[in-house]
Amino acid sequence: MKQIQEFLSNIRNTFPSITVVDILDILLVAFVIYQVINLIRSTSAYRIAKAIVILLIVTAVTDLLNFHTINYLLERVLELGFVALVIVFQPELRRFLEKIGGRSMRDLIGINSSGQENSMPEVIRETVEACEAMSKERVGALIVFERENSLEQVSSTGTKVDAAVSQELIRNIFFPKASLHDGGMIINNCRIESAGCLLPLTENRNLSTDLGTRHRAGVGVSETADCVVVIVSEETGTISVAINGMLKRYLSNETLRRLLTQELIGDEKKSSVIDKLKGHRKGGDKDARS
Repeated sequence: MKQIQEFLSNIRNTFPSITVVDILDILLVAFVIYQVINLIRSTSAYRIAKAIVILLIVTAVTDLLNFHTINYLLERVLELGFVALVIVFQPELRRFLEKIGGRSMRDLIGINSSGQENSMPEVIRETVEACEAMSKERVGALIVFERENSLEQVSSTGTKVDAAVSQELIRNIFFPKASLHDGGMIINNCRIESAGCLLPLTENRNLSTDLGTRHRAGVGVSETADCVVVIVSEETGTISVAINGMLKRYLSNETLRRLLTQELIGDEKKSSVIDKLKGHRKGGDKDARS
């Protein structure tokens, strides 16, 4: 007990002027910074923020080196740049304010009240099973897994779903006569966020000419964000995955599962070891050893 009192006394002596109001002030600033980081998570906003940081660093360096002319020009650019930022980020700021106005306090502070969510391995399993069925039935599908870069702007072009991932729901959404089957599906935080979304088409002319709009949209969105896109061809039933603008075609169900596990969980090495152990117990299954 004495040690605790001495510890608290040392804290009071070290920070004699800190009050409860100061602590609340620090927490509020941290919350604002966190929301700003979330605001600039999209690829375009991130690039602009990166350019601003570079300009600030260059301005500071030119000031230290007494490069008066270039320093003066950079300072004027930064002054005008803050005004331009309001214009550039107008859509993001509007969505941010709408989100604040439409959410409860529990959502704002990060308390999830929607109940237990599916884990990523379950999401991957349901997705692979849905793709396997749609591949056999020649049903086209375009499924986008959001990662670090926000796809909110793309998601807003579709219909909000906000549902748990299940193979039945995925197949129903991409059913040929369904109203949302032509667009892309966005999966974020292990939930189907929206469907029927419009995705940007790639301008890569090196892609095979036999690829249709669905594949070009999948490659296009993977070029603008670090997402993982699963594509099922309506004509051939082949399964493909687009990552960083690269398209991997003719994937088997097992290869799709392994690829999604590696990209979305990052634990493929551990899974391979488990598969090998299972393979040895069964007498050396070739798929488990591959």
